[in-house]
Amino acid sequence: MGSPEFAIPSLNTLSAMRDINLVGIFSQPDRPAGRGRKLRSSPVKLRSTELGLSIYQPDSLKSPDIYSVFQALNTELIVVAAYGMILPPKFLDFPKFGSINVHASLLPRWRGAAPIQAAIHAGDSDTGVTIMKMDPGLDTGPILSQRRTTIHPSDTGGELSERLSILGAELLLETIPLFLSGDLLPREQDENKATYAPPLKKSEGRLDFMRSAIELERQIRAYNPWPGSFLEWGNRRIRIHKADALTDDTLEPGAVGKIDDKPAIGANPGTLLLQSVQPAGKNEMPAEDFLRGAGGILNTNLLANQV
Repeated sequence: MGSPEFAIPSLNTLSAMRDINLVGIFSQPDRPAGRGRKLRSSPVKLRSTELGLSIYQPDSLKSPDIYSVFQALNTELIVVAAYGMILPPKFLDFPKFGSINVHASLLPRWRGAAPIQAAIHAGDSDTGVTIMKMDPGLDTGPILSQRRTTIHPSDTGGELSERLSILGAELLLETIPLFLSGDLLPREQDENKATYAPPLKKSEGRLDFMRSAIELERQIRAYNPWPGSFLEWGNRRIRIHKADALTDDTLEPGAVGKIDDKPAIGANPGTLLLQSVQPAGKNEMPAEDFLRGAGGILNTNLLANQV
């Protein structure tokens, strides 16, 4: 059960494992996407089609009909990797070996839907993947295995996600045989160390210049590529793809100046030096190119737009 690109390495690993028979793939339904709002299949569905696997895309797992379809598969183990739906207890409990999940954090830190973005945004020095035995709670099930990796100072959410997806697949390959043989015993999570990473909304990408430049730089990396970070200048929305945090405090929070021919915006404290931006309706461009065509942004204060 999986949907986005993050799940592809795990799917590929399972499809290549000896003595493993993938009886079915559950993925999110096709959804409208892009400017034309055409239906788009999930990456997992597309890859499953290439592999010739049986694909199921229910709108909900609560329907008795879809549960009957699931029962008929006689599955012995569910493997979940970023599916995007809550599994009802009867799904979790039906397989002989239960259900396991590939989660992109070192549980119990960053339970929830956006652990990769949360780890970068919080300034964590490292993160990893956890394979856990699922229970009805939100990523609260006992841990089977974990693998750690460093968060590099330049990592974006997309780059870290790709690295963790491969790490998760490698760990899955090691974990499943030990788990099925009974040689790997689950260990309970420490509830006192639990933190949460709730789902992100596009509106959360708005940059608040009353926060420190370091926080804003982390947000920009964490939310790249989704949900993205942006600032508002008048009625224009400008997406920020890359920026540097400076200790310079000469600009008031929200005030726009220029450093090395690039837009620099005061934060609290520090200064955010823009490196790569994307005005609405245009392609990504170097910040100095943007400034040459939008010099009117200089000497304004962007906090005037924030309410």
